[in-house]
Amino acid sequence: MLKTTLIEAAKAGAAEIVRFFNSDFKISNKEGVNNLVTEADHAAEKAILSVIKSHFPEHQILAEETGEIIQDSDYKWIIDPIDGTVNFAHGIPLNCVSIGIEHAGEIVMGAVYNPHLNEFYFAEKGKGATLNDKPIHVSRETQTIKACLVTGFPYTYINMPNGPLEIFERFIRKGVPVRRLGSAAIDLCWVAAGRFDGFYEHKLEAWDSAAGYLMVEEAGGKVTDFTGGKFSVYQHRVLATNGKIHEEMLDVINNKKEL
Repeated sequence: MLKTTLIEAAKAGAAEIVRFFNSDFKISNKEGVNNLVTEADHAAEKAILSVIKSHFPEHQILAEETGEIIQDSDYKWIIDPIDGTVNFAHGIPLNCVSIGIEHAGEIVMGAVYNPHLNEFYFAEKGKGATLNDKPIHVSRETQTIKACLVTGFPYTYINMPNGPLEIFERFIRKGVPVRRLGSAAIDLCWVAAGRFDGFYEHKLEAWDSAAGYLMVEEAGGKVTDFTGGKFSVYQHRVLATNGKIHEEMLDVINNKKEL
């Protein structure tokens, strides 16, 4: 029932994405330049919540636009109705619904659906990850210098030491291709599918990473914070790789090694 509801909720949100895409809709701005929220974000979230509440009204919710709904339950749905809102607002078809389910503090199930590309990613703890019902696996690349990486930059840029631009420069000055797609959930899924060898970002929220994080781990990859410690969706920094280049990427990120 949990899986069925998750899939139904993701598809309900995606239907709103398709309905609004490349049409006229209202856009407003949240904290930070270009941190957008659209009429479609609210419509997609409403559709997702309607499905969840119809089946599991007692479950907790953490959604990007609605915020947190705390209830007496071990289950929490972590929802990003449109991950990649700037892309969406500009008619770029790299955006998606992302929903993770947490049980007793552990992410146990996730779905990421990009309806524009008809790519539905699903993962369940201990049961692997799939793309359109076919198993996916991380890449086999063993050298960061030969890797294809992906990253993102926070909207509310913090002038932190060892920040996003410094790390980006370390990779690209050595000729490593580092892409910037504008959707962390898609970035993580593409690591899980072996399209990218690694992904890192400084400032993600739980709804950005909850589903994609599980996708990478269930596809055989590795996800940590920037110290190499256990990753939590409630902390901001993430490194997700195929596992084979993880330690080397950590060294470069922490400026302990040059490629």
